[in-house]
Amino acid sequence: MGHVLRRQLEMLRQPAVMPEEFARANKEFKKLEDCISLIKNLRVKKKEIDGLRVMASDSLEEKEMRDLAVAELPVMLEEERNLQYKLLQCLLPKDDADGRDCILEVRAGTGGEEASLFAMDLFKMYERYAQKRRWKFEVVDVTESDLRGYKEACAAISGAGVYGKLKFESGVHRVQRIPVTEKAGRIHTSAASVAILPQADDVDVKLRHEDLRIDTFRSGGAGGQSVNTTSSAVRVTHIPTGIVISIQDERSQHQNKAKALKVLCAKLYERERQRLHASRSKLRSDQIGSGDRSERIRTYNFPQGRVTDHRVGITLHSIEDIMLGEGLDDFVDALVLKLEMDAIASFTDTS
Repeated sequence: MGHVLRRQLEMLRQPAVMPEEFARANKEFKKLEDCISLIKNLRVKKKEIDGLRVMASDSLEEKEMRDLAVAELPVMLEEERNLQYKLLQCLLPKDDADGRDCILEVRAGTGGEEASLFAMDLFKMYERYAQKRRWKFEVVDVTESDLRGYKEACAAISGAGVYGKLKFESGVHRVQRIPVTEKAGRIHTSAASVAILPQADDVDVKLRHEDLRIDTFRSGGAGGQSVNTTSSAVRVTHIPTGIVISIQDERSQHQNKAKALKVLCAKLYERERQRLHASRSKLRSDQIGSGDRSERIRTYNFPQGRVTDHRVGITLHSIEDIMLGEGLDDFVDALVLKLEMDAIASFTDTS
């Protein structure tokens, strides 16, 4: 009896498992379960294939059975290849942030007013894309240009696997078209940059009050969507890193502060992810992106009605549909496939 009580006391003294540790362990366990299930299925499939091969080559077997085995063998081999591919996918290192929500940032680049109009078009394209996928799209802040384009625009997008889908959009997007300000009808080239940041959980980023400087000011100019004469706009400065977030989208100072802190947490989380993964293999760094926004990833040519993704060499002649949020999946699926193929090649080369 005393022995049982001592064991119970020892268990009580042991530190409790934190919820985030339990969730992480549960996720790893689920991944192992999936891999083990695939391995079991592969073993069963191999036995079935071996049996069919024996039957197909057995001269004593009835002709009808041999023909049946010969016809069934290619189907079983294809199923085996699919299981092998799924197992490789399961064993590949994953980006832990793929299942998270994200922060979308679009900024006008070279091209003046035309660049800001293109930035607005991109921002609305992602909003439509999110709506079609039934994701929640919440505008965080918009700074407008003189022609009502977007110098900068930021949104929080939430839903199943948002970051894993949209992370490929990070980079420089180039547009070729005749600007509304062009009187001679010449085609101009402009650009806008897109940044996709995974949203941080409370356990990822700990904000210390002493590291923050919070200033309030009046919303004004073309930037605020809810311009007013009260000091509702908020500027949050993270002193250790120098990151500054300004939000003036809402009439409520409290709401603007909450949005600013959400964006700040996403930036700090991404900064830490980049630091942790900087020294790892090219495979891992490719999965999360290098953070270099200077690389041109896609060109939108309006006169020719085409959109070209330079990373996978795919051109779609459906620019109007793409700007309406349709067709982006064609690019995303191709990029996911390329990532997997490169990862599998790297994985098999080193195994």
